[in-house]
Amino acid sequence: MTGAGPDVPDRIEVRGLRLDAVHGVLEVERRTAQPFEVDLDIYLDTTAAAASDDLADTADYAAAVESAAAVMGGPPHRLVESLAGAIATAVLGDGRVGAVTVTVRKLRPPVPHAVGSTGVRVHRARPGARPTA
Repeated sequence: MTGAGPDVPDRIEVRGLRLDAVHGVLEVERRTAQPFEVDLDIYLDTTAAAASDDLADTADYAAAVESAAAVMGGPPHRLVESLAGAIATAVLGDGRVGAVTVTVRKLRPPVPHAVGSTGVRVHRARPGARPTA
């Protein structure tokens, strides 16, 4: 099923997906694309895939990346929290995924001081999935 157990869950990691997109509260953010970075931690039981060496026995990270990119390129979200939640929902569309942690960072946030990024991390689990880290 989903989840690899409460102690050390298996996960697939996607790091540093960079996309330009139109999301934000300020008018300038809603007119002009800005750079975002997305990380995904996809929790699932990889035991069958480890034994079979078959993509059909695991979640396809390329499909998860496409799901995240589709949300990023879709209708604008005012809040990064809403954007990250929508990405999580899209990734959970793969029935093999028990839970997902999504991090979304604005790489050039509209703040009056020098910061590397601002962002949010959300964790969403399929109802009935085993706990994840």
